[in-house]
Amino acid sequence: MANEMIHSQDVENRIFVIRGERVMIDRDLAELYGVETKYLNRQVKRNLKRFPSEFCFRLTKRERKQLVTICHRFEPLKHSSVCPYVFTEHGVAMLASVLNSERAIKMSIIIIKTFVRLSKLMATHKELGYKLTELERKVEAHDQVISSIVEAIRKLLEPPPEPKKPPIGFRKD
Repeated sequence: MANEMIHSQDVENRIFVIRGERVMIDRDLAELYGVETKYLNRQVKRNLKRFPSEFCFRLTKRERKQLVTICHRFEPLKHSSVCPYVFTEHGVAMLASVLNSERAIKMSIIIIKTFVRLSKLMATHKELGYKLTELERKVEAHDQVISSIVEAIRKLLEPPPEPKKPPIGFRKD
């Protein structure tokens, strides 16, 4: 269990959000599965029907550049002529069947559990965000009511205007 936690944390640090999807880079997966990146990619190419675009896609040059910018461990990708593959949670599950090794199966289970845990965590954050927005609306409505009450109290505290006294003396009409 402790071993799984170490791997789970390590896996979590290797998950990125690209094109709105949580994905893992081919070289990270190869390292976790204990195979070379070129072997992993070769297996993907041999089984392309198993990897639709929702499971696996190549990064664009711009996405690769952004990835290298945010994570220094991808520095070798900077001058690579080929953009890396990235895999979604479903792509990771499919990789286990393509690689067909004991380690790949075990690592896929850990990786998928991590993806699921992150999804639950994100759902919790969305729910908290929704509740916070709702609370802000209520506070804003209360602020308006309180402001109008304070304004009414201020008007009550103002001394009434003094009645106009008629001028003393004679008037020439």
